[in-house]
Amino acid sequence: MNIGVVEKADHPKLMEIWEASVRATHDFLAEDDLQELKPLILEQYFEAVDLRCAKDGDGEIQGFCGVHDGNIEMLFISPDARGKGIGAMLAAHAINEQGASKVDVNEQNEQALGFYRHIGFKVTGRSPLDGQRKPYPLLHMAL
Repeated sequence: MNIGVVEKADHPKLMEIWEASVRATHDFLAEDDLQELKPLILEQYFEAVDLRCAKDGDGEIQGFCGVHDGNIEMLFISPDARGKGIGAMLAAHAINEQGASKVDVNEQNEQALGFYRHIGFKVTGRSPLDGQRKPYPLLHMAL
């Protein structure tokens, strides 16, 4: 597995991974909210972060991570590639190479919460609304 810079041509593949991953891990998210997020991610959020992707030996993207201002803003793994260390590898890269030391996690996403705790993050605060002002509480975590 190699970590590399994301090209704009990779964005459609990242959206496929994002949607599949969200559907597998964010069962609390309403369908309308998911559909509302898609254009924002593609048109705004990808451009606002330092994006890296993990590619397998065939050059296929298996996951990606975006960092902004020391915060892991997005980390998504293709559902069929989960549990293989790709998320940990991308998180380590974000921490060691991109200066990440914080992350916000949806409180209802117990898998992500467990993952970040496992790699050393601790909950430092809570917000009752997410970044879109929706009622999906966020836990603020830091190393």
